[in-house]
Amino acid sequence: MRLPNLLATSRGRLAAFFLLYVTEGIPLGFAATAVASQLRRQGVGPAEIGAFVASFYLPWAFKWAFGPFIDVFRSKMLGHRRGWILGTQIMMAATLLVLVMVPLPAGLGLFTAILLIHNSFGAMQDVAIDALACNTLKEDERGLANGLMFGGAAVGQAIGSSGVLFLASWVGFQPTFIFVAGCILAVTGFVVLPMKEALAEGADRAMGGLSGAIAEMKKFSVDAFRSFVGSRGALSGVFFALLPAGAMSLGLALQTNLAVELGMSDDEVGTLTGVTLILSAACMVLGGLVSDKLGRRPTLFVYTLGMSPPVLYLMWKLQQHGYVMPREVGGPANPELITALWIASVWYNAFQGLMYGTRAAIYMDVTNPKVAATQFTAYMAMQNLAISIAASWQGIAVEAWGYPTTLLVDAITGAMGLLLLPALKRSTVVSDALAVGRARKSAVVLGVCCLLWIPYWANHDLLGKAQPIVGTFFTLVFVASALFLLAGREVLGATAGVWRRAALWTAPLMLAMHARYHMDKMGGFRPVADVLIYAIPLLGGIVLLALATRSWQALDEMAAADGPQPAPQGAD
Repeated sequence: MRLPNLLATSRGRLAAFFLLYVTEGIPLGFAATAVASQLRRQGVGPAEIGAFVASFYLPWAFKWAFGPFIDVFRSKMLGHRRGWILGTQIMMAATLLVLVMVPLPAGLGLFTAILLIHNSFGAMQDVAIDALACNTLKEDERGLANGLMFGGAAVGQAIGSSGVLFLASWVGFQPTFIFVAGCILAVTGFVVLPMKEALAEGADRAMGGLSGAIAEMKKFSVDAFRSFVGSRGALSGVFFALLPAGAMSLGLALQTNLAVELGMSDDEVGTLTGVTLILSAACMVLGGLVSDKLGRRPTLFVYTLGMSPPVLYLMWKLQQHGYVMPREVGGPANPELITALWIASVWYNAFQGLMYGTRAAIYMDVTNPKVAATQFTAYMAMQNLAISIAASWQGIAVEAWGYPTTLLVDAITGAMGLLLLPALKRSTVVSDALAVGRARKSAVVLGVCCLLWIPYWANHDLLGKAQPIVGTFFTLVFVASALFLLAGREVLGATAGVWRRAALWTAPLMLAMHARYHMDKMGGFRPVADVLIYAIPLLGGIVLLALATRSWQALDEMAAADGPQPAPQGAD
């Protein structure tokens, strides 16, 4: 029997993206719940588990680096985005099979490293799926489709968490990795292989070898740059994504740590996770449908605000019972607090589900389809960075402040992003009259952030366990600065003067700042590295501030050449 091409029909597209997102959710549930619960049971502390979960999200936080390659490099035989999805899913399954041979907790370092490689392929797959969605879904399908996509991710998380925990009681934990790999390959065989992708805009152009690929990348970098600074909604989306997507604590390792401490077994943790994730999946679909009817921004406001009350409820119950600091695993079960955790988790996951699909649909609305794999992916990547930072600070905060205070801070900070909702409007043009000012301001902000590295690094030891959080922020700054320099020099052209060449040489040096995590292994090169770790951000700050003084009128000229785009339709 020949399997159908699901992209050919509206219902097929919805089913395809639901199933593709299942493969994205499986590894998330596996690491954030199944592995995290096993580590906590084996005596690993909340801060270490928080760092582990944070490292798991990092490839998704920087997946935007894959966007340009997925947008530009393509295979006519396999399909533009289909080829990337096919290859990455095979590698995801392969890396999971390797993990079967790594013991826990003794091999946690190697386990984390292999899982990081696995997640890098997962993040690359996510980029390709999102780009395929941006170019395939009709405008009136997006709200429901995003609800189904994130619903699929929730189902995948249930399989990777509850499914693995239930199965582990029969076959042991390590063999369940084969089950996870098999679930991913099932989607590869039944969905991806029969898929026939429509020819994307520009995909029929031959790149003409290396020189053609370089020219294509340059043109793409200009389009991507304009898409981010071209409208108020697009640039506001950057800051919106970097702020918390509502209160996050009951969706991260804090909930799993607390469940284990309260005396819940693996089966009980699996039941809690499975029920709440399935509920969340159903609410994602419902949230997308409602947002299509009533508008994305008003519904997202209600959904996001609704995520804080269950966190405050759990805070109150813990405080009421005097349960403040983390406790040793293995004590007597606390039925009343377990009931409170169930109530808070079910309540929280309902609103989190409503929120997720709607939030992604808003990003899709302000995305330029020509650079979908980069722009939309960047929004989602920055949202994952916010999740990674939340997992890190919450693990540290629980050990320093206790559970109630951590939950209170999470409930308050989770609503901060709502202040930007009014700015997230779609534009009828790629680049408006204020794009020049946004480009200059972006250069100034990035330049100042690069210069702030110098006093931070001189005093970074004072931050103690909080160093990884600030370090992740500066990694984002350095990557964003490098991309800005490479794209900005192409937009400015000759008007950049000597700073055009300076930007070209400075960008790779900014990316090389990641080597700071290996300073202790540099041996005789350490004195040179100690100088460069200050000199490179200083140089980057100077070049960025210099670019801010250049004439960015090329953006206006490009906008005039574009002409107006068709007015957007659908939910606002």
